[in-house]
Amino acid sequence: MAGVGSAVRRLYLSVYNWVVFYGWAQVLYYAVTALLGAGHEGVYAAVERPLQLAQTAAVMEILHGLAGLVRSPVTATLPQIGSRLFLTWGILWSFPETQSHILVTSLVISWSITEIIRYSFFGLKETLGFAPSWLLWLRYSTFMILYPTGILSEVGLIYIALPYIKVSEKYFVKMPNKWNFSFDYFYTCAIAIGVYVPGGPHMFTYMLAQRKKAMSKAKTA
Repeated sequence: MAGVGSAVRRLYLSVYNWVVFYGWAQVLYYAVTALLGAGHEGVYAAVERPLQLAQTAAVMEILHGLAGLVRSPVTATLPQIGSRLFLTWGILWSFPETQSHILVTSLVISWSITEIIRYSFFGLKETLGFAPSWLLWLRYSTFMILYPTGILSEVGLIYIALPYIKVSEKYFVKMPNKWNFSFDYFYTCAIAIGVYVPGGPHMFTYMLAQRKKAMSKAKTA
């Protein structure tokens, strides 16, 4: 039974990784096509639906970690996926004024290249049991450029959205109300920017450690 369970797990994770890989490949293709055609102003409109689907599908990775299907710690997965969902739905979708900014292009390209490499790496590992050395190198090296460009794009877009958040008062909960509770989305987003200050370097340091570990393991294999 253990062998059957392992086979089912690998089949499920193979399908999951390749489906999401395809989603991010679509995002990159549509983004580059729109950038070359209509310019950066048209990128978001071209990628909106596949971006939302591919990024939201990442919620499953949190569940995979909780269920023990993968070894990735939920403490590392949750903040990264949470911040991306926040950008995808809480900023870009919620405030259309941000959608034509050039930072959307740098964000989408940084995310999509990162995820195409990551999902193909894990897809091959689950399907074939291994990934080629060049893909291993890309998996644990490209983040040194793409993570900073992605993080700066995320912070920049939240900052750009702040005036529109304040004026629209979207997602605000004001007193008085029957719950005796108030919520200010503007200050929440401002605090989120502050969280990136320690959070970004912390995650970058974590990924550097993961790179060192993976490269050392590859040399001894």
